[in-house]
Amino acid sequence: MLRPVSHVAACYLAVVIRERASVAEPRIRPTDANVWGPEAALAYAADVTRRHSKTFYLGSRLFGRRKRKAVQAIYAACRMGDDAVDEARDTTDAFHRLNAWWDGIERAYAGTPKPAAPSEVALDWVLQRYDVPLSAFEELRLGFESDLTLRCIATTDELMLYSRRVAGVVGLMITPVAGYDGGEETLDAAVAMGEAMQVTNILRDVGEDLCRDRCYLPADRMAVHGVREEDLRMGIVSEGYVSLLEEFADLAEARYRDGWRGIPKLHGMAGIAVGAASLNYEAILHKLRQNRYDNLSLRAFLRPHERLALIPRAAMAVWSAGA
Repeated sequence: MLRPVSHVAACYLAVVIRERASVAEPRIRPTDANVWGPEAALAYAADVTRRHSKTFYLGSRLFGRRKRKAVQAIYAACRMGDDAVDEARDTTDAFHRLNAWWDGIERAYAGTPKPAAPSEVALDWVLQRYDVPLSAFEELRLGFESDLTLRCIATTDELMLYSRRVAGVVGLMITPVAGYDGGEETLDAAVAMGEAMQVTNILRDVGEDLCRDRCYLPADRMAVHGVREEDLRMGIVSEGYVSLLEEFADLAEARYRDGWRGIPKLHGMAGIAVGAASLNYEAILHKLRQNRYDNLSLRAFLRPHERLALIPRAAMAVWSAGA
């Protein structure tokens, strides 16, 4: 049975207060020098989620206890792969780290996680309880590998393939944990939601990505709008650049609409959790517009009270859609 909107918001507020009150990192340790038990590994995964994604972490708090642990463990497993690429010294080191990460994913799926690797132990705990497809992690791996060689995106199709691989497939991991009706249509909607969020991330982070010598805006559409990378590096927000970003903001919004079709099919509080995450990312698009699409010197983000205000909206939207 769904909880009243006021109760959902109150629970979320309690989480925000606890997060803001925390002044020290938790000291999570294995049960002995080399072995992580399941509970310690799941606590580790929760901490990884909390430190790296406030939106995902706070959204996960709306799940029931067991499902919350599962989605946090999945996030941590994905994060380990992302860090393998981002924290490498060079491309050779990145491939080595990424292969090591993939070995850990395969061990978890084989039911033989390395005891000293908490993300593997936590993922193994998930896989004993939920049917999370290995194929989703295989696609994620392809996305991580593309980040090792990708500098620029050529076309919109390439952008959407990249968005599917690094974010869309996460929906295929989370949906079996949430529980769902609607079969393949619901899974397709989950992928669409992840793609929309990734496109939003790309639009938000253009300036930061340029500092890393990457540009995820499709080169063919940049040419159509008369946008040059060298102008972006100079911080020039031209009319052509605004029209380019509006084009992809419209694309993201279309994928959000596709994604919302699946949210009422999720079981229990999962729909509200995913709906709240969606509204968070959609609000980032609104912030971009408020900033007049200046993502070269400004970063669009939501404050805690703004995230809180979206929870009742998400609940009402889910309940209305399911009525």
